[in-house]
Amino acid sequence: MDWGLVREQFPDKLVLVEALSANSRDNIRTVEEMSIISTFDDNMEAWKAYKKTHKENPEKELYVFHTSEEKPEVLEKFFTGVRGRRWS
Repeated sequence: MDWGLVREQFPDKLVLVEALSANSRDNIRTVEEMSIISTFDDNMEAWKAYKKTHKENPEKELYVFHTSEEKPEVLEKFFTGVRGRRWS
């Protein structure tokens, strides 16, 4: 499903989607085709569902978007280095 159709079918909603087709350019990830997993009115409920779905299916590319957004885009941030506690 493309974003225009999602916005039309689910106005003023949060949507949990799986990206079926996406591309990256200039550190912006744009989802072109997606599958709707769930819709929400509440932000916290949407993120709970995201975490649960991601835990069950870590291989899927999941996002939560609000249908008021013009485009389904995400700023990509890449982590380099090691996280951890420094021991003295």
